[in-house]
Amino acid sequence: MAKLLEGRSVAEKIREEIKIQVQGLKNPPFLASILVGDDPGAATYAQSQAKIAEKLGIVYKLFKLKQDITEEALIDFIFKLNADKTVNGIIVQMPVSQHIDYKKIVEFISPLKDVEGMHPANMGKVLFGRSRIVACTANSVMELLNSTGLDLYGKETVIVGHSEIVGKPLMLLLLEKFATVTVCHIGTSKVGKLEGHVRRAEILIVAVGQAGLIKGDWIKEGSIVIDVGINRINDKIVGDVEFEEAQKRAAYITPVPGGVGPLTVTVLMRNLVEAAKLQQ
Repeated sequence: MAKLLEGRSVAEKIREEIKIQVQGLKNPPFLASILVGDDPGAATYAQSQAKIAEKLGIVYKLFKLKQDITEEALIDFIFKLNADKTVNGIIVQMPVSQHIDYKKIVEFISPLKDVEGMHPANMGKVLFGRSRIVACTANSVMELLNSTGLDLYGKETVIVGHSEIVGKPLMLLLLEKFATVTVCHIGTSKVGKLEGHVRRAEILIVAVGQAGLIKGDWIKEGSIVIDVGINRINDKIVGDVEFEEAQKRAAYITPVPGGVGPLTVTVLMRNLVEAAKLQQ
């Protein structure tokens, strides 16, 4: 039976480190959060950020903008925050309105204030192993892997999902540790090769958003399974992996909810502290 990799305990250790670093700064770090419209999921995530920021001695301000704001007006607002020397970090809450191109908007956030690690400049630094601000979810996965104490060197690692938020930056972070990385996606599945890749994975990371995509009996005995997927099925939150069967075969597995999720906001706050240091 697999040991649960719970994000909360890992997050608590990181928060203690953040508190010490915040105390060492000249001024408390200031995170500006932008919420476009009134999406309930985005609003809940913003509330979670505000609570944790308060516990860490971080200044957090939520800017609520209208649902129909134009891209140009949103970019102008971001430029004002970029120019404000009291603001150390900027985050645009997802999802944004359909008429706004999130990837385009992120490029207008100053790389030094991009606490999500999504600006092309910060993504590029990950390629060279030099970034101090890394995509939050991808870095949360790395923290969970580190908590196992496993040496990643040469390990057969399979990522299912190639998003800019998780799969792509995570691939680079794992390569930096000399893991042997395979990235699977919808093309892998459509040609019938997904199961074969998953079955040989010593480390499996799944971030697709499709409940039950990975069958429990595909899981390699003694492997590590990190399920980033969040799916609501009949008022129940489940991941992308069939948990019960996978737990019987893996050595470590993340619960959903309770695995990667609790770590992401903490890693976001750590990115903010790094951004404040870079600006100083």
